[in-house]
Amino acid sequence: LQTDTLERTDGTTQRCIEANQVNQAKCDCTVIVPRVDWGARAAKNTSDMNTPVSMVFIHHTTGAFCNSSDSCSKRARDTQNYHMNTEKWDDIGYSFLVGDDGNAYEGRGFSTQGAHTKGYNSEAIAISFIGNYENRNASATAQIAAKKVIACGISKGFISADYELFGHP
Repeated sequence: LQTDTLERTDGTTQRCIEANQVNQAKCDCTVIVPRVDWGARAAKNTSDMNTPVSMVFIHHTTGAFCNSSDSCSKRARDTQNYHMNTEKWDDIGYSFLVGDDGNAYEGRGFSTQGAHTKGYNSEAIAISFIGNYENRNASATAQIAAKKVIACGISKGFISADYELFGHP
C-alpha cells in the first residue's frame, strides 16, 4: 500500500495512515473546503482544544440535502447563521459539515472547541452530514468524505489513531 507524508502542525512530518485503515479512506485532506471558500462569517470568539482528541461524533443537520459546491456552501452558511443568530453561539457548532458533493466544509476545524455535543465539546470533533438523515443514509460519496476527514485528522495528529466514533441522536 502506498503512503504519503504530511506536514504536522508542529512542523514535523508524519506518515499518513495506511489505505486499509479508517474503512479504506486514504490520507486525503483535499476534501476539506476552507471557511473562506464557503463564505463563513468570522467567529465571535474561539477556544483552542487540546489535541489529539480521542472522540469523533457524527451528526446531521436539519432541512435540505446538498449535492453541489454552491448548494453545500449555502447550507453551511445557513447552518452557521442559525447557530450564531438564533442559538447565540460564537460560531457554527460543528467541526466539519459534509455534503453529498463529496466535500467537507470546515466549521471550527480540528483544533477549535465546538458547540456540538454537550459535555464533550472540549475533547471531540463533530462531523455533521448536511441534511436530515432520519429517513435515509448519507450517500456513499458523503460517507467517504467523512472518512477522509477522520483520516486527515489522524495523519496530522489532531485525532488519536485509536479514537472512538459515536453517533449523535
